[in-house]
Parts: sequence; C-alpha cells; structure tokens
Amino acid sequence: MIAEFAREHGGLSVDVIKKAFKETEEEFCGMVKRSLPMKPQMATVGSCCLVGAISNDTLYVANLGDSRAVLGSVVSGVDSNKGAVAERLSTDHNVAVEEVRKEVKALNPDDSQIVLYTRGVWRIKGIIQVSRSIGDVYLKKPEYYRDPIFQRHGNPIPLRRPAMTAEPSIIVRKLKPQDLFLIFASDGLWEHLSDETAVEIVLKHPRTGIARRLVRAALEEAAKKREMRYGDIKKIAKGIRRHFHDDISVIVVYLDQNKTSSSNSKLVKQGGITAPPDIYSLHSDEAEQRRLLNVLY
Repeated sequence: MIAEFAREHGGLSVDVIKKAFKETEEEFCGMVKRSLPMKPQMATVGSCCLVGAISNDTLYVANLGDSRAVLGSVVSGVDSNKGAVAERLSTDHNVAVEEVRKEVKALNPDDSQIVLYTRGVWRIKGIIQVSRSIGDVYLKKPEYYRDPIFQRHGNPIPLRRPAMTAEPSIIVRKLKPQDLFLIFASDGLWEHLSDETAVEIVLKHPRTGIARRLVRAALEEAAKKREMRYGDIKKIAKGIRRHFHDDISVIVVYLDQNKTSSSNSKLVKQGGITAPPDIYSLHSDEAEQRRLLNVLY
C-alpha cells in the first residue's frame, strides 16, 4: 500500500506513510463494522505495525505499538568485526514507559481509570499495554461501548473518548556508509534482549539463519529467568508458553553498499538475496515497479 501511495503522490514521504497508515486503519475499522453482527469479537482485535522503507538513500521507519526497529552501525575508526553501535529507530508506544502514560492521561483528563497497574504491569483500562495500534476498535470508538450487539458478546469498556490512536511515529534518517543492518522485531524479542545485545549477535554471526539465532537467544534468556533450560521451554505447548514469553517475530535486513556491476541494474545484492533498493521512486518505469512489487509481496 505504501508503494502505491508513493507512486500516486510523487514519491515516498512522511505524509505518504501517514496516509497509508490512516487508510489501513479506516479499512480495518470498516471491516469490523460490517462483520459486527456475525463476529462482534472483531472489535477487540488489533495489531502493532512496524514499517521500514528506503528511498533515495533515506530510511523511513514508522510504527504503532511496541515492535521495534534497531540499526547496527560500525563504530567509527573500529574494525567491523570488533564493535558496532545500536541505534533505536522507533518509539515504544507502551504505557510501561512513563512518558507514554502521561500522554494517554493527558488525552483523557477526566478518566482516572484510563491507565491502571494490573497483573504486574501498566495497562490502558487495565487491558492493554500499547497505546497505538491498527484495530482495537472498542478502545478507540466509544460507540462500541453502547452497541447492543457488542454489549451481548464483547467486554464493553466505558469510554468518553478514544483511549488509543493509530497515529504512527515516524523517524527519517539518511543512510551512511557505516550502517550495516536493521533488526525489525516484535516486543517478544526486546523483552529479553537489549538493543546492544541483539546488534552484537547479528554482527558476530553468519547471515544465514540470523533471525532464528536471535529468537533462540531470546528464548534462552526467557528460560534462564524461570531457572529452566532452553530445551525445557521448547517442550511447553504454545498456548501455555505465552505465560513464559510473548510471541517473537524477527526480520534482519543487511544494508550492503556495493551495487551490482551492471550500471543498468536496479538491484542490490544483500547477503545472497537480490532485493530492490527503491520501489518508491518514480524514476523506474511502471512495468518494472509492478515486477518488483510482485517479488516483494
């Protein structure tokens, strides 16, 4: 969707990304409204959203929720095999962060119950930790609290105004030659690994299977906190394992600077994987853009 918006509006920009997020949210909310009579629980479904895009050597990272993007860069003047720095490129929209709690309370000054400390963590209305998402319509649209269908099948929460939003935080950064790779991961990874630890793991190990290696490192930490072994936690059924660790999704993107030898090639070699460096620019022809989009999606 972002690629389509970029073509329509003359290239990638912060406004284009915001429009894509807004349309995604509106389409999902429309689907919830249409399905409410048959599936009222859809009003309680939501998701974090993390997007990374590169156009004209500029990196855009946009997010809702507490999935996180971290950049690994070589330390200036230090051999890349000896050290790298971690740079966080997203904002954690989680009420565990004091600034986020203040933001939510400021938007709901007449609701003393908007953020509650429940089951060992801060939660909006005692339910959810993230303050921004796609979906979670019942915490964004007060009319669902009064809807008879949702009242019969859902868990109506009294709201005077939206408790959550779908407004993304967006960071724009010019890529530098020393930038090595990006780690995109859900909060399940960052609950157990610091930004610096994750970057160190990627830096010191082969590319093949690197995302799986990060997942294993997080699970090993989760097991250690429960005085268990990695093999023991792997044996626990998935539904029950949610009590030991959150779901973990990881993508690692390498930022190789060396382009292919052909001057006409629009592709960059990244760890043995051929990927388009920029599908958001209007410089490539329409047929080529469609082909690249098919490759990606």
